[in-house]
Amino acid sequence: MITAAAGAALSACSVPAPRRTDPAPDPAPGRPVSTARRALLMQVLAHPDDDLYFMNPDTRLALDAGTPLVCVYLTAGEADGVNKIPGRARPVPDKAAYSSARHQGLRQAYAALLGLEPFTPWEISVADLGADRRAEVNVLTAGGRRVELVFLNTAMHTGRHRLGLPSLWQDRRLVLRTVVADGSPLRRAGSYTYDGLIGVLTGLMESYRPTVVHTLDPDPDIQHSTEAVRRKDSEQRGYSDHADHTAAACFAWAAMFRRAARATAGGGQVPGFVAVAYRGYYNRHWPKNLPPRVLAAKASHLVPYGGSPEWDCGNPSGCGDYNVGGGRPLTNRKGWVRSTHHRYPGTRTALAAEPDGRLAAYAVLGLRVVRWQETGRDSGVWGPPHDLGGGPLAPVLGSAASQDGRLLLFGLRFAALGGHGADNEREIVVLEQSAPGGGFLPWRGLGTPSPGRDEGRRIGVPVAVAAPGGQMHLFVRNARKGLSTRVRDGSGRWGAWRDMGGGEVQDGLRTAVDGGGRVHVFGAGHHAVHHWAQDFPGAGLSARAQLTAAPVPAHAPAALPAPDGSLTLHYRAAAESGLITARAGTPVPGARFEGYGPVAAAPSPRGPVLLGRTADGLVQVLTGDGLHIRTDGPVALDGASLHVGPDGRPTVAGLGPDATPWIWRPR
Repeated sequence: MITAAAGAALSACSVPAPRRTDPAPDPAPGRPVSTARRALLMQVLAHPDDDLYFMNPDTRLALDAGTPLVCVYLTAGEADGVNKIPGRARPVPDKAAYSSARHQGLRQAYAALLGLEPFTPWEISVADLGADRRAEVNVLTAGGRRVELVFLNTAMHTGRHRLGLPSLWQDRRLVLRTVVADGSPLRRAGSYTYDGLIGVLTGLMESYRPTVVHTLDPDPDIQHSTEAVRRKDSEQRGYSDHADHTAAACFAWAAMFRRAARATAGGGQVPGFVAVAYRGYYNRHWPKNLPPRVLAAKASHLVPYGGSPEWDCGNPSGCGDYNVGGGRPLTNRKGWVRSTHHRYPGTRTALAAEPDGRLAAYAVLGLRVVRWQETGRDSGVWGPPHDLGGGPLAPVLGSAASQDGRLLLFGLRFAALGGHGADNEREIVVLEQSAPGGGFLPWRGLGTPSPGRDEGRRIGVPVAVAAPGGQMHLFVRNARKGLSTRVRDGSGRWGAWRDMGGGEVQDGLRTAVDGGGRVHVFGAGHHAVHHWAQDFPGAGLSARAQLTAAPVPAHAPAALPAPDGSLTLHYRAAAESGLITARAGTPVPGARFEGYGPVAAAPSPRGPVLLGRTADGLVQVLTGDGLHIRTDGPVALDGASLHVGPDGRPTVAGLGPDATPWIWRPR
């Protein structure tokens, strides 16, 4: 039985946020950190198929490594009740049957992901969620691996022709009914309020204790499309995603905040989990980032979900979501399946060398920054975690060292997240060491490059670089999808935010300092690599010509100083697995480094060191003495980091599915 804590009563006011009994998030450091945990992945989704379209191959990698999986679907996915069969007449709408068919499609897809026959029977039961709420739960185990599907089944539309989850997030008067799918062991519909849904999600997290939480994008890009295009793309008005995806993500993040705040109240332990957010219909608007082999595997898992009306699956209401079956995910013009984009791309584990030669790793755990230090120089063993506070933070950190060796960590903080017209704000924050290798000063807010009630939510993760003259350059993707900067001078004083102009780029910016001491920034645009640079050290950066002579990038390129003082770029082209190496904006012969995802790079005495993933999702490093692939230890989450010491030896660190850091030094 799963029991959620009862939600607090709603305020009677019509605009301010409802009063809650939950403690407020406390960014102060010094909390104890939970260390006793087992790996478990929980996915909080709007619809059946969101995981297959937007989160794979990450989900598959976790399953293949034996990580138990719990998927929580907030809506019934019933839409208009039409399970369209391509090439046939439109069937009579039946919402309960369509919801049931999509549930069956998920059972087929996850059975196949576990290596079983699609029609393998599942254990189906009802879970008591408290406050007279219940959910259907499907469980399948195979060879020590386990998948649970939890169907909350809220209605996608209300009786007043409003969207269900988005309206529930905004309207405190709304009570959202559930849909009972055909064949479900549930016998009657239930209902959810705003606070009731957050309470149930928090209760599920407290019961299952996931170490990794996958969800969707709470702050999608602003997207101005014509009404006809918007409808055709199934996007909400003004933004590049489905309204249900945004609302589901907001509810998921609100539940994570509540879980973390309750756990740490009264001196309790920081809960040991990390969050991963995924872009949704954003994939439609940017170059595709999965090469053919990875794409084929991802698309193949949608085939059993789509199913076929000809299949004998044992479910009278349908054997899948028929419009998604066969090869249609690959022929769909929207191209959702062709990319997997993290909402917060970048480094999860910031690595820094201590004065005594040990490495320290910094990561966001339980929505706060936590530090681990090696037990000895080159020991390869992390000591206990130390809480540095700062939450609630997005899962990726920027970092840079000042001229005197003090580390600065930059984060994207959820300054406020609430429905019912409450504030929904993000800000950039910084944590600075008081001395090299020493303690840290209090967290400091640096504001946002996109002021405004709505625009401030749409900013990206911070990236920073130290310039030779003592300046610290901070860069953030702004709400207009361009680049903004804030610069700290040698005395420690921060200037104002400045829009740097240039075209639209994706988040996940990369920085470099060339041989002449000039700062550069690179971003992945719609059609080319975008570039900003200084004319001379100490000057402001400005937009340069796009690098149109090189292939369209899937991600922003890593840049390293070349012997002639220029920069060499390393990246993967859109929808390709090979490595592109470019100098002065023109491709040049480079190393063979097949795989997918972003490429990181660092200089060494024996030439560039490159970090990336193989097509199978394994971490790989290319050095002057060859290719090294990490085959032991826990599977790596996104955002592994690379550090090269003075002797040229590379060290790679990251987080595993148990939210614990690992370290790898290729031999």
